[in-house]
Amino acid sequence: MLNGIKHAHSGLRWVVLALLLFAIFNAFNGWRQKKSYTSKDKKIHLFTMIFVHIQVLIGLLSYYLNWGAKVNFKSGMGDPLMRFFTVEHLTIMLLALVVITFGFSRSKKIIETPRRFRFIFITYLVGLALILAGIPWPFRELGAGWF
Repeated sequence: MLNGIKHAHSGLRWVVLALLLFAIFNAFNGWRQKKSYTSKDKKIHLFTMIFVHIQVLIGLLSYYLNWGAKVNFKSGMGDPLMRFFTVEHLTIMLLALVVITFGFSRSKKIIETPRRFRFIFITYLVGLALILAGIPWPFRELGAGWF
């Protein structure tokens, strides 16, 4: 079961990254072209936020099943792999989730359309930067692959 959850979490990252890029591109175009905020735009931003939440939930489940009972923080902080997955990855991804959720929720209260698009663009871009910084890319030598 743990192996399937890890593969789902690893594979879903590409869906989340694609949705984030699409939502950021959509918000940037809406902001620059001063388009009106339609239900289509809201759905794009909402589905992106939902998929980020699903990804984090799968990650938390994977964390609990993989590291939850084994974490010894005193000795584990010396091991770069354990420190990354138990502290750094978890913290960065939760922070990205908070930023993206805040961006979507707060944007609903903004009435002026260009400001709404700009706010979503900025918060989703910050969330994407955090996610990219927190992913265990293969070139970081953390034992993770591309898929």
